[in-house]
Amino acid sequence: MMARAHPSFALRPFLIEDTPLLTEIFRASIEELAAEDYSEAARQAWASSADDEEAFARRLSDQLTLIATMNGSPVGFASLANNETIDLLYVLPAVAGQGAGTMLVGALEKLAAARGASRLKADVSDTAQDFFARHGFEAQQRNTVRRGGEWLTNTTMEKKLAKAGAP
Repeated sequence: MMARAHPSFALRPFLIEDTPLLTEIFRASIEELAAEDYSEAARQAWASSADDEEAFARRLSDQLTLIATMNGSPVGFASLANNETIDLLYVLPAVAGQGAGTMLVGALEKLAAARGASRLKADVSDTAQDFFARHGFEAQQRNTVRRGGEWLTNTTMEKKLAKAGAP
């Protein structure tokens, strides 16, 4: 069997039994993909927000959470809070840049627009800023947030959405 240059990803809803794997994706993504932009201490503090797996599962359940899969296995996930905020967007480092994140953001955009949202916003890590900019998001403001005793910076980015049914 030949390897394909473009893996095919599929989307499905979050299931509570996905939680352990999603915490692994969350941690691996922070540890590897954000290494150039955040110190080790900052990355550990950031990743520690998944230490309470029950609370993490609740956060995912309380939001509209989608899973990107490859050959049936979760390789990324994204969640929509209050219909207009991308709260979480994480992919396994091994598939970063291959389209899973793009598929997730595109799906959340469509769902938000269908539910009447006029914009989509996200507090984006320095690592993910270029990704969001490529998808039409514009920087609004810089933020500093405290996680586990560490200060982390991010940027609030926003994208105006076309009304559902509008061309």
